[in-house]
Amino acid sequence: MKNHTLILLFFFLILISGCTKTAEEASPLEGTFTALTYNVAGLPEGINADQHPVANTPLISPRLNNYDLVNVQEDFYYHDVLIKDNHHKYKSKYFALEGGLGDGLNMFSDFLILNYMRTGWDDCNGTDCLTPKGFTYSRVKLTPKAYIDVYDLHCNAGSDDNDLAARRANILQLCKYIKFRSKDHAVIIMGDTNCRYTREGDNIRELLALGFKDSWIELEKGGVLPEQNGVTLADEVVDKIFYRSNSSISLTALEYDVPGDAFLDGNGEWLSDHRPVFTKFKFNVLN
Repeated sequence: MKNHTLILLFFFLILISGCTKTAEEASPLEGTFTALTYNVAGLPEGINADQHPVANTPLISPRLNNYDLVNVQEDFYYHDVLIKDNHHKYKSKYFALEGGLGDGLNMFSDFLILNYMRTGWDDCNGTDCLTPKGFTYSRVKLTPKAYIDVYDLHCNAGSDDNDLAARRANILQLCKYIKFRSKDHAVIIMGDTNCRYTREGDNIRELLALGFKDSWIELEKGGVLPEQNGVTLADEVVDKIFYRSNSSISLTALEYDVPGDAFLDGNGEWLSDHRPVFTKFKFNVLN
């Protein structure tokens, strides 16, 4: 009887092993997903005359469902409204110290979010110091064999000398963190950089030096980097999406858009003072 039980157990283990292997083999080795970054202008009503979050946040909420992976900035004061009609399976948890507004950064995803962490900037200037701002890191599971690191960020705003110095420090702090946390990883960075390639005081090129591509440059500018000459380009926005492949995961930007027309109110007015930025990606599992 004992031997019979052992034989049954042996075949059961073989069966379980076979099922596990089949599930792993069935894991998609390639696929596509859509990504959106959007500064939702969520400061308390009345602070900025051109922003109307009480009326607009409920309109933004359901429209985010059209994208697989969403990073938002300035999700300061109306977070519960922003997620009310948002049906993404996974959401980062809103965090703010008592009496404060938090960093305004959150992620909504159709993919499992792992290790979501927040980091405040070491440097800020002026009114940017009233909220912590900073960047977030997370590990996102696209499939059982495809993981990528995703960053959300909101850099110091403004264009005077102190603003520029703080923003340059923000970018360098982010780069240092990526070198440590995401060494040799496939990565997507998307958020409000407040940077322009053409602005002489900005150092957004530091990200390109880490092996990242900007989907706007790749798909809209033919891969040609704008000159840093102080001449503003009409089609450049400060909200940007960067990506990097590694030896295991290949990322390819297929489409880029600034889908502002999808985020208008009934009178044709923008729902935020920023436009959303969109990229469709293809991923391939290499090994």
